Amino acid sequence: MIQRNSIWSGIDWWTILLFIAISLFGIMNIYGAGYNYEQAFAFSFSNRAVKQMVWLLSSLVLGLIVLFIDERTYDVLGYLLYALMIALLLVTPFLAHDIKGSHSWLNIGPLSLQPAEFAKFFTAIAVAKYMSCYGYEVRSWRDLVIPFALIGLPMAIIMVWQNETGSALVFASFILTFYRQGMSGKVLLYGFLSVVLAVLVLRFAPIPDSWWDAFLQPHQRARIELTLGIREDPSGVGYNVAQSLIAIGSGRFLGKGFLHGTQTSLNFVPEQDTDFIFCTVGEEWGFVGSALLVIAYAYFIIRLIHIAERQRDVFSQVYAYAVVGIFLCHFTINIGMVLGLLPVIGIPLPFFSYGGSQFWGFTLLLFLLLRLDAVRINKLK
Repeated sequence: MIQRNSIWSGIDWWTILLFIAISLFGIMNIYGAGYNYEQAFAFSFSNRAVKQMVWLLSSLVLGLIVLFIDERTYDVLGYLLYALMIALLLVTPFLAHDIKGSHSWLNIGPLSLQPAEFAKFFTAIAVAKYMSCYGYEVRSWRDLVIPFALIGLPMAIIMVWQNETGSALVFASFILTFYRQGMSGKVLLYGFLSVVLAVLVLRFAPIPDSWWDAFLQPHQRARIELTLGIREDPSGVGYNVAQSLIAIGSGRFLGKGFLHGTQTSLNFVPEQDTDFIFCTVGEEWGFVGSALLVIAYAYFIIRLIHIAERQRDVFSQVYAYAVVGIFLCHFTINIGMVLGLLPVIGIPLPFFSYGGSQFWGFTLLLFLLLRLDAVRINKLK
């Protein structure tokens, strides 16, 4: 039996400090995004910054609970937890309200939770359990059929059944895990070349409207065309990105100062405390503040990679790289879409954007990794 004091001595405290620092800076920017010049700060749950502080405190409690649970529990119950998660995803549209065409949010008393945010956690456990089975190796594409099915099932349910494209696409980040476990680099190369070819075809070839309509909804087509420069619509589908770029550009080198961001304070930027929270950083803290935040995230992800590389068993390493892929995907896509480099698909910035479901989901991912890492010295290489 592992002694409790060995767990505390093995925890990567620097990663926890980074998590808390990013979260607190996020709360400051959520407050800045919703600041009203005519209304002073009030400790009220109508204030999203206060709500986010509650999510942070509750996440610390949730993380503590995860650290106390024996890590073997997740391995033993991996498939059961995954099955229950799939069942929840299937019933969610019957219980959820329609929010901008999406049926992915459940109201539980005063809380609104999105099961898709927790699906990444349970899928990572299931994939780690399967790929750590005795004798399993990635020798050919056939060995990846079941792992791809494990990520493909929740991905399909979330995208098609719940109409939540952004959350579904994050599951593609598991490709990093498969590559680290032995998948041929040719798959990544062919995948990259396929994306480049698709972009070139979409940008320069005349695509019939029937082809667009067969695969994409009108707003998704519009966002892709906007990103590729095929259309310009700054007052319509491109409004979010246009206002975001104006806000970031107006911050210049040092920013306008905390609570002095006119674009965000006057609500010119939609979703300014959730998906587009980075534009608040750019306006109020300027290039310097934005660069420091990017550096903090980069260092956070590098630490996660370092943790992944030092794991001594397959389950821990597979799970660790799943976590790395998910955080890297969220960070890259969120910053990319705010800067107009990628289509807008509704991806939050981890521990920074407002939202309880994503905060709890990321906390579960991170703290189970920290638990696995804390007890690695007790395992054989």
